[in-house]
Amino acid sequence: MTKIGLEIHGYINSNEKLFCRCKTIHGLKFSEPNTNICPICTGQPGAKPMLPNKVAIDKSIQIGLILNCKINNKLVWQRKHYDWPDLPKGYQNTISGAHAKTTGENGEFLGIRIREIHLEEDPAAWNPKTGEIDYNRSGLPLIEIVTEPDFSSSEQVIDWLKQLILTLSYIKVLDKNAGIKADVNISLPELKGERVEVKNINSLKNIKTAIESEIIRQKSDVPKVQETRMFDEGKGATLKMRSKEQAEDYRFISDPDLPAIILEKSRIEKIKKSLPETPQEKLKKLIKKYNIEKKYAEILTKKIDIAEFFEKVIEKANPKLASQWITIELLSVLNYNKKEFEDVDIKPEDFVELLKLIENKKITELNAKGILRNWKEKSSSPLKEAESHSKISSGEELEKACKEIIKENSSAVKDYKSGKKESLNFLIGKVMQKTNKRADFKTTREVLEKLLR
Repeated sequence: MTKIGLEIHGYINSNEKLFCRCKTIHGLKFSEPNTNICPICTGQPGAKPMLPNKVAIDKSIQIGLILNCKINNKLVWQRKHYDWPDLPKGYQNTISGAHAKTTGENGEFLGIRIREIHLEEDPAAWNPKTGEIDYNRSGLPLIEIVTEPDFSSSEQVIDWLKQLILTLSYIKVLDKNAGIKADVNISLPELKGERVEVKNINSLKNIKTAIESEIIRQKSDVPKVQETRMFDEGKGATLKMRSKEQAEDYRFISDPDLPAIILEKSRIEKIKKSLPETPQEKLKKLIKKYNIEKKYAEILTKKIDIAEFFEKVIEKANPKLASQWITIELLSVLNYNKKEFEDVDIKPEDFVELLKLIENKKITELNAKGILRNWKEKSSSPLKEAESHSKISSGEELEKACKEIIKENSSAVKDYKSGKKESLNFLIGKVMQKTNKRADFKTTREVLEKLLR
């Protein structure tokens, strides 16, 4: 049976680097290399680290708690030595190592054991083709999540990672613009093969491909020694980099420049109480407590802001109606305007008013959609707008409009009477247009059918 373990790296969502006050800015936001640096994060002689970033430490604790880890109360910074151009000091500061107590350990998430989670600093970015080094990234706070080798297939890995990313988004601890990277450890014990680590894979698609191609490779060429490989996206295969390092190769020692972090029990408890429900817990609640269809509940729980908005709305509105109007109509408006929910100011009370107007048949669904489309930046009370969009349900009132439409569209009338029933929908649309979408659809159909007999 295939054994797969993961080492997942993500950037902590923080405004500052781990040991200096340089800003944390990723990727395309950089205008020039080496513009967000100082003597500390470039490892200048004599430069000493500042006390570690408290926000980063607290967020690493949040991650450990939501993954059901035991949080250690004394964290000692280690120096992990290796000689690589992207490491200006010659070592990386990390709360890990052969004899270290990591931030969190012995956790479990969706059936997969978590060996440890720990905080560390990111190296710089080195371009091996040009030899250039960009220190903008050096010192950024990184979280590493290490699983036990409990996975047996690429599909299981990807499904689990999707749930992990979703869950961590609920506590907003990772920089969503930076994504995650993973080192994947793969072995085939039934063939008595040694473990192979595939380093720095940067997308779910590539992780899946790398696992599948490496399993095929190991079946035909069983690894006799542990080794480290890289994934070549162009070839869709892994390539050997070097023999696998052991813990002793890094010569871990405690860092004399950084004091131990003592975590008070009250601090850990406070962070624990601040954690929201997980997406998995919220999904079960929406289905069981509010009787929401699974397909809508899954959409609602994809983002915590949407899920929390929904729960506020259903305090005063019909849950079934709310689930459909939020997952279909509201999200379509956001997608059309290329906005996230957090980019607009839509008040729950305004949305409740809109749903009440629909439910009580005060306005048509078409008019309700029109009101919703106007909430590009922020919502407003729909009651005032509803006055000019009041629903016309009276047969007598609609009869006049229907007669005018029949008179103006003799060709469609003729088609309908000759058996082309779809012409009725054309005539209904014309009535809607004439009444500014105020006509009740069902009543309009009944009036037209009566007049066309």
